[in-house]
Amino acid sequence: NPITLSVVLTSLALGTIFTVSSSHWLLAWMGLEINTLAIIPIMTQHKHPRAIEASTKYFLTQAAASALLLFSSLNNAWLTGEWSIMDLTNPLSCATMTIAICMKLGLAPFHFWLPEVLQGISLTTGLILSTWQKLAPMAILYQITPMLNTPLLLTLGLVSTLVGGWGGLNQTQLRKIMAFSSIAHLGWMVSILPFSPQLMILNLTIYLIMTSTMFLTLKTISSTKISSLATSWSKTPTTTALSLLTLLSLGGLPPLSGFVPKWFILQELTNQNTTILATTLALSALLSLFFYLRSTYI
Repeated sequence: NPITLSVVLTSLALGTIFTVSSSHWLLAWMGLEINTLAIIPIMTQHKHPRAIEASTKYFLTQAAASALLLFSSLNNAWLTGEWSIMDLTNPLSCATMTIAICMKLGLAPFHFWLPEVLQGISLTTGLILSTWQKLAPMAILYQITPMLNTPLLLTLGLVSTLVGGWGGLNQTQLRKIMAFSSIAHLGWMVSILPFSPQLMILNLTIYLIMTSTMFLTLKTISSTKISSLATSWSKTPTTTALSLLTLLSLGGLPPLSGFVPKWFILQELTNQNTTILATTLALSALLSLFFYLRSTYI
Protein backbone atom coordinates (compact mmCIF):
# COMPACT_ATOMS: atom_id res chain seq x y z
CA ASN A 1 0.00 0.00 0.00
CA PRO A 2 1.53 3.38 -1.02
CA ILE A 3 0.15 5.13 2.10
CA THR A 4 1.67 2.50 4.41
CA LEU A 5 4.98 2.67 2.55
CA SER A 6 5.07 6.48 2.81
CA VAL A 7 4.34 6.31 6.58
CA VAL A 8 7.09 3.71 7.09
CA LEU A 9 9.67 5.67 5.04
CA THR A 10 8.77 8.92 6.82
CA SER A 11 9.20 7.18 10.20
CA LEU A 12 12.55 5.81 9.04
CA ALA A 13 13.74 9.31 8.14
CA LEU A 14 12.30 10.92 11.28
CA GLY A 15 13.89 8.33 13.59
CA THR A 16 17.36 9.13 12.27
CA ILE A 17 16.72 12.90 12.34
CA PHE A 18 15.49 12.64 15.97
CA THR A 19 18.65 10.85 17.06
CA VAL A 20 21.07 13.06 15.11
CA SER A 21 19.53 16.32 16.36
CA SER A 22 18.84 15.38 20.01
CA SER A 23 20.98 16.25 23.00
CA HIS A 24 18.93 14.16 25.49
CA TRP A 25 19.47 10.42 25.90
CA LEU A 26 15.76 9.56 25.96
CA LEU A 27 15.12 11.39 22.68
CA ALA A 28 18.13 9.70 21.07
CA TRP A 29 16.88 6.30 22.27
CA MET A 30 13.39 7.06 21.00
CA GLY A 31 14.77 7.95 17.55
CA LEU A 32 16.70 4.66 17.40
CA GLU A 33 13.55 2.72 18.37
CA ILE A 34 11.45 4.44 15.69
CA ASN A 35 14.21 3.65 13.20
CA THR A 36 14.24 -0.05 14.12
CA LEU A 37 10.46 -0.44 14.08
CA ALA A 38 10.13 1.39 10.75
CA ILE A 39 12.53 -0.86 8.84
CA ILE A 40 10.93 -4.15 9.98
CA PRO A 41 7.89 -3.83 7.62
CA ILE A 42 10.27 -2.97 4.74
CA MET A 43 12.30 -6.12 5.46
CA THR A 44 9.23 -8.35 5.64
CA GLN A 45 7.40 -7.00 2.57
CA HIS A 46 8.52 -10.10 0.60
CA LYS A 47 6.69 -12.97 2.31
CA HIS A 48 9.60 -15.39 2.32
CA PRO A 49 10.96 -17.46 5.25
CA ARG A 50 14.45 -15.99 4.78
CA ALA A 51 13.09 -12.43 4.99
CA ILE A 52 11.06 -13.23 8.12
CA GLU A 53 14.08 -14.90 9.72
CA ALA A 54 16.33 -11.94 8.85
CA SER A 55 13.86 -9.39 10.25
CA THR A 56 13.46 -11.43 13.48
CA LYS A 57 17.24 -11.60 13.96
CA TYR A 58 17.54 -7.89 13.25
CA PHE A 59 14.73 -6.96 15.65
CA LEU A 60 16.09 -9.07 18.54
CA THR A 61 19.63 -7.71 18.15
CA GLN A 62 18.48 -4.10 17.89
CA ALA A 63 16.11 -4.52 20.86
CA ALA A 64 18.96 -5.91 23.00
CA ALA A 65 21.25 -3.05 21.92
CA SER A 66 18.53 -0.44 22.67
CA ALA A 67 17.95 -1.97 26.12
CA LEU A 68 21.70 -1.78 26.83
CA LEU A 69 21.78 1.84 25.60
CA LEU A 70 18.85 2.73 27.87
CA PHE A 71 20.51 0.97 30.83
CA SER A 72 23.73 2.89 30.19
CA SER A 73 22.01 6.30 30.03
CA LEU A 74 19.84 5.50 33.09
CA ASN A 75 22.91 4.44 35.07
CA ASN A 76 24.72 7.64 34.10
CA ALA A 77 21.68 9.79 34.99
CA TRP A 78 21.33 8.00 38.35
CA LEU A 79 24.95 8.71 39.29
CA THR A 80 25.44 12.18 37.78
CA GLY A 81 21.90 13.63 37.58
CA GLU A 82 22.47 14.55 33.91
CA TRP A 83 20.54 13.32 30.83
CA SER A 84 22.64 15.25 28.30
CA ILE A 85 24.48 13.19 25.70
CA MET A 86 27.62 15.27 26.28
CA ASP A 87 27.71 14.40 30.03
CA LEU A 88 28.46 10.67 29.81
CA THR A 89 31.10 10.62 32.56
CA ASN A 90 30.57 7.29 34.37
CA PRO A 91 33.14 4.66 33.18
CA LEU A 92 30.61 1.78 33.32
CA SER A 93 28.11 3.82 31.31
CA CYS A 94 30.79 4.68 28.73
CA ALA A 95 31.73 1.01 28.28
CA THR A 96 28.12 -0.26 28.04
CA MET A 97 27.19 2.60 25.67
CA THR A 98 30.11 1.70 23.38
CA ILE A 99 29.02 -1.96 23.32
CA ALA A 100 25.38 -1.00 22.67
CA ILE A 101 26.27 1.20 19.68
CA CYS A 102 28.69 -1.43 18.33
CA MET A 103 25.85 -3.98 18.48
CA LYS A 104 23.62 -1.59 16.55
CA LEU A 105 26.29 -0.99 13.90
CA GLY A 106 27.37 -4.64 13.59
CA LEU A 107 30.97 -4.21 14.71
CA ALA A 108 32.93 -7.34 15.67
CA PRO A 109 32.58 -9.24 17.97
CA PHE A 110 28.87 -8.28 17.82
CA HIS A 111 28.73 -8.73 14.04
CA PHE A 112 27.15 -12.20 13.71
CA TRP A 113 23.69 -10.87 12.84
CA LEU A 114 24.77 -8.59 9.96
CA PRO A 115 25.79 -11.07 7.19
CA GLU A 116 22.77 -13.31 7.87
CA VAL A 117 20.30 -10.42 7.91
CA LEU A 118 21.73 -8.81 4.77
CA GLN A 119 21.65 -12.15 2.94
CA GLY A 120 17.96 -12.67 3.77
CA ILE A 121 16.61 -9.36 2.45
CA SER A 122 16.33 -7.69 -0.96
CA LEU A 123 19.07 -5.48 -2.43
CA THR A 124 17.01 -2.30 -1.91
CA THR A 125 16.44 -3.06 1.78
CA GLY A 126 20.10 -4.07 2.05
CA LEU A 127 21.03 -0.63 0.72
CA ILE A 128 18.97 1.07 3.46
CA LEU A 129 20.42 -1.23 6.13
CA SER A 130 24.03 -0.64 5.01
CA THR A 131 23.80 3.14 4.62
CA TRP A 132 20.91 5.01 6.27
CA GLN A 133 20.76 2.75 9.35
CA LYS A 134 24.41 3.54 10.16
CA LEU A 135 23.86 7.30 10.44
CA ALA A 136 22.09 7.51 13.82
CA PRO A 137 24.51 5.28 15.81
CA MET A 138 27.52 6.97 14.18
CA ALA A 139 26.09 10.39 15.12
CA ILE A 140 25.88 9.30 18.78
CA LEU A 141 29.44 7.90 18.66
CA TYR A 142 30.68 11.16 17.14
CA GLN A 143 29.08 13.22 19.93
CA ILE A 144 30.39 11.13 22.83
CA THR A 145 33.91 10.61 21.39
CA PRO A 146 35.78 12.62 24.10
CA MET A 147 34.22 10.49 26.89
CA LEU A 148 34.86 7.07 25.33
CA ASN A 149 37.45 4.48 26.33
CA THR A 150 40.15 4.72 23.62
CA PRO A 151 41.74 1.23 24.11
CA LEU A 152 38.27 -0.39 23.91
CA LEU A 153 37.46 1.48 20.68
CA LEU A 154 40.82 0.62 19.11
CA THR A 155 40.40 -3.07 20.04
CA LEU A 156 36.90 -3.17 18.54
CA GLY A 157 38.14 -1.42 15.40
CA LEU A 158 41.08 -3.79 14.96
CA VAL A 159 38.97 -6.93 15.51
CA SER A 160 36.33 -5.61 13.07
CA THR A 161 38.83 -4.99 10.26
CA LEU A 162 40.32 -8.47 10.72
CA VAL A 163 36.90 -10.16 10.87
CA GLY A 164 35.72 -8.16 7.82
CA GLY A 165 38.80 -9.31 5.89
CA TRP A 166 38.78 -12.97 6.94
CA GLY A 167 35.00 -13.38 6.77
CA GLY A 168 34.67 -12.29 3.16
CA LEU A 169 37.35 -14.62 1.79
CA ASN A 170 35.21 -17.74 1.26
CA GLN A 171 31.95 -16.00 0.28
CA THR A 172 30.23 -16.35 -3.08
CA GLN A 173 27.13 -14.30 -2.21
CA LEU A 174 27.58 -10.61 -3.04
CA ARG A 175 25.33 -9.44 -0.19
CA LYS A 176 27.46 -11.31 2.35
CA ILE A 177 30.60 -9.81 0.78
CA MET A 178 29.03 -6.35 1.20
CA ALA A 179 28.19 -7.21 4.83
CA PHE A 180 31.79 -8.14 5.66
CA SER A 181 32.92 -5.06 3.72
CA SER A 182 30.66 -2.98 5.98
CA ILE A 183 32.17 -4.58 9.12
CA ALA A 184 35.72 -3.84 7.89
CA HIS A 185 34.94 -0.22 6.95
CA LEU A 186 33.24 0.42 10.30
CA GLY A 187 36.38 -0.96 11.96
CA TRP A 188 38.48 1.66 10.13
CA MET A 189 36.07 4.41 11.22
CA VAL A 190 36.06 3.36 14.88
CA SER A 191 39.87 3.05 14.92
CA ILE A 192 40.40 6.68 13.85
CA LEU A 193 37.48 8.12 15.87
CA PRO A 194 39.41 8.85 19.14
CA PHE A 195 42.18 10.70 17.25
CA SER A 196 40.40 12.50 14.40
CA PRO A 197 36.57 12.54 14.24
CA GLN A 198 36.77 14.58 11.01
CA LEU A 199 38.56 11.71 9.26
CA MET A 200 35.82 9.36 10.48
CA ILE A 201 33.22 11.63 8.81
CA LEU A 202 35.26 11.60 5.56
CA ASN A 203 35.53 7.81 5.65
CA LEU A 204 31.81 7.44 6.41
CA THR A 205 30.84 9.75 3.53
CA ILE A 206 32.95 7.88 0.97
CA TYR A 207 31.74 4.53 2.34
CA LEU A 208 28.08 5.62 2.00
CA ILE A 209 28.61 6.81 -1.60
CA MET A 210 30.50 3.66 -2.65
CA THR A 211 28.09 1.24 -0.93
CA SER A 212 25.04 3.00 -2.42
CA THR A 213 26.64 2.81 -5.87
CA MET A 214 27.41 -0.89 -5.43
CA PHE A 215 23.93 -1.88 -4.25
CA LEU A 216 22.19 0.18 -6.96
CA THR A 217 24.45 -1.34 -9.62
CA LEU A 218 23.78 -4.88 -8.38
CA LYS A 219 20.06 -4.10 -8.40
CA THR A 220 20.28 -2.80 -11.98
CA ILE A 221 22.02 -5.94 -13.26
CA SER A 222 19.95 -8.22 -10.91
CA SER A 223 23.08 -9.86 -9.56
CA THR A 224 23.35 -11.49 -6.12
CA LYS A 225 26.16 -14.03 -6.70
CA ILE A 226 29.74 -13.71 -7.94
CA SER A 227 28.98 -16.16 -10.77
CA SER A 228 26.20 -13.92 -12.11
CA LEU A 229 28.67 -11.03 -12.46
CA ALA A 230 30.48 -13.05 -15.13
CA THR A 231 27.33 -13.41 -17.24
CA SER A 232 26.32 -9.76 -16.81
CA TRP A 233 29.42 -8.55 -18.70
CA SER A 234 27.95 -9.53 -22.09
CA LYS A 235 24.57 -7.90 -21.32
CA THR A 236 25.52 -4.61 -19.62
CA PRO A 237 29.26 -3.99 -20.04
CA THR A 238 29.21 -0.35 -18.84
CA THR A 239 27.26 -1.08 -15.64
CA THR A 240 29.39 -4.14 -14.90
CA ALA A 241 32.58 -2.11 -15.37
CA LEU A 242 31.18 0.49 -12.97
CA SER A 243 30.45 -2.21 -10.38
CA LEU A 244 33.99 -3.57 -10.70
CA LEU A 245 35.53 -0.10 -10.25
CA THR A 246 33.30 0.45 -7.22
CA LEU A 247 34.44 -2.86 -5.69
CA LEU A 248 38.10 -1.88 -6.18
CA SER A 249 37.40 1.54 -4.65
CA LEU A 250 35.81 -0.13 -1.61
CA GLY A 251 38.98 -2.20 -1.33
CA GLY A 252 41.07 0.97 -1.20
CA LEU A 253 43.05 0.51 -4.38
CA PRO A 254 44.84 3.68 -5.59
CA PRO A 255 44.11 5.93 -7.46
CA LEU A 256 40.39 5.34 -6.73
CA SER A 257 38.58 7.47 -4.15
CA GLY A 258 38.34 4.67 -1.52
CA PHE A 259 42.14 4.86 -1.13
CA VAL A 260 42.11 8.45 0.18
CA PRO A 261 40.48 7.93 3.63
CA LYS A 262 42.58 4.80 4.28
CA TRP A 263 45.75 6.72 3.45
CA PHE A 264 44.79 9.61 5.76
CA ILE A 265 43.83 7.21 8.56
CA LEU A 266 47.14 5.32 8.35
CA GLN A 267 49.04 8.63 8.34
CA GLU A 268 47.15 9.92 11.41
CA LEU A 269 47.60 6.64 13.32
CA THR A 270 51.35 6.73 12.58
CA ASN A 271 51.51 10.33 13.85
CA GLN A 272 49.78 9.18 17.07
CA ASN A 273 52.54 6.56 17.65
CA THR A 274 50.18 3.62 17.06
CA THR A 275 52.30 2.13 14.28
CA ILE A 276 51.44 -1.49 15.14
CA LEU A 277 47.72 -0.74 14.84
CA ALA A 278 48.27 1.07 11.52
CA THR A 279 50.31 -1.86 10.16
CA THR A 280 47.66 -4.41 11.19
CA LEU A 281 44.90 -2.30 9.61
CA ALA A 282 46.88 -2.05 6.36
CA LEU A 283 47.41 -5.83 6.30
CA SER A 284 43.70 -6.46 6.97
CA ALA A 285 42.89 -4.17 4.03
CA LEU A 286 44.90 -6.55 1.83
CA LEU A 287 42.59 -9.39 2.90
CA SER A 288 39.55 -7.36 1.86
CA LEU A 289 41.22 -6.35 -1.39
CA PHE A 290 41.81 -10.03 -2.23
CA PHE A 291 38.11 -10.94 -2.38
CA TYR A 292 37.25 -7.66 -4.15
CA LEU A 293 39.88 -8.49 -6.78
CA ARG A 294 38.52 -12.04 -7.06
CA SER A 295 35.02 -10.66 -7.79
CA THR A 296 36.51 -8.25 -10.35
CA TYR A 297 38.57 -10.96 -12.03
CA ILE A 298 35.53 -13.22 -12.52
